[in-house]
Amino acid sequence: MAQYDVLVVGSGLFGSIVAHEAAQRGKSVLVLEARDHIGGNCYTECIDGINVHTYGAHIFRTNDRAIWEYLEQFCEFNNFVNSPVANFKGELYNMPFNMNTFARMWNIVTPAQAKEVIESQRVPCDDPANLEEHILSLVGRDIYEKLVKGYTEKQWGKPCTELPPSVMRRIPLRFIFDNNYFNDRYQGIPMGGYTRIMEQMLARADVRTSTDYLDDKEAFDAMADLVVYTGTIDSFYGYRFGPLEYRSLRFEHERLDTDNYQGVAVVNYTDAETPYTRIIEHKHFEFGTQPTTVISREYPQDWQPGIEPFYPMEDEANKARYAQYFELAQAEGKVRFGGRLGEYRYYDMQDTIKSALEKCNEWL
Repeated sequence: MAQYDVLVVGSGLFGSIVAHEAAQRGKSVLVLEARDHIGGNCYTECIDGINVHTYGAHIFRTNDRAIWEYLEQFCEFNNFVNSPVANFKGELYNMPFNMNTFARMWNIVTPAQAKEVIESQRVPCDDPANLEEHILSLVGRDIYEKLVKGYTEKQWGKPCTELPPSVMRRIPLRFIFDNNYFNDRYQGIPMGGYTRIMEQMLARADVRTSTDYLDDKEAFDAMADLVVYTGTIDSFYGYRFGPLEYRSLRFEHERLDTDNYQGVAVVNYTDAETPYTRIIEHKHFEFGTQPTTVISREYPQDWQPGIEPFYPMEDEANKARYAQYFELAQAEGKVRFGGRLGEYRYYDMQDTIKSALEKCNEWL
């Protein structure tokens, strides 16, 4: 006889929302987490009073007021606005590409001058065959060479001439002096970090960390009437059709005895020679005044089973392979698949929340 109404595999944002919503509906919930902590990739660890984004920067943003208010049940947001800086061989440029960027790059002062330079450099192409042709047709040589090429090739591990245009379908060109990276109406960082949010969501569930569901799937399945699985769908089926491909990341965290290392939360290193893509200085997410700081260097890397998957490689071959796994999933009895890994798709946090709430209404 089942001991729980719902078993949730994974305590990231998707799994934590499902656990919370199930408990709100009066259901008993068990959560299994393979890592030694809750929170998935949103996990934040407090070091010297600084909430460190252990698995990379997570900046919450949305235009959906209902999504914003849903998360406000569990936290108070500050007014952080993402304004990253690009470093190309010591030259600093504001991002997204705006009048501050263009003025620094070309020593111009008006939007008309910026548009004239871009138009003079563009290489028109009606049907670009790769990312390089696509970007050159949109913004020309300078922006492509200094701010796109090196960063993108490090991120994806391939030359831009071998990447599809869909990797960067649009380039945000702003002919105003505005360094706000996002256009969303609501944006900020939860004060106190993301882990605190998940702790509240999971407060009414039984949680077991350092427990891998796949080590004893049949026994765990027998413990609940409904299983919500948020891990990789291909590992659930023992990679029957081969592994789905991802791009992964590796982080180097460093505590420094200085109160301010780079003056901004995120600096992107857009040259090809620097091995990491960006440095995150976590205290700036919450306007910290601590006497020390913590920085994280982010290194893209090839993925293989056993390494943490981050970005789905949604090319045609992987989409076709996922379709095979999806067909198997449709025939499952009490197991449901959700989230970034279970659905093999890239989700922002706002997308994760929306999907989780929709799935809860369906499954619960």
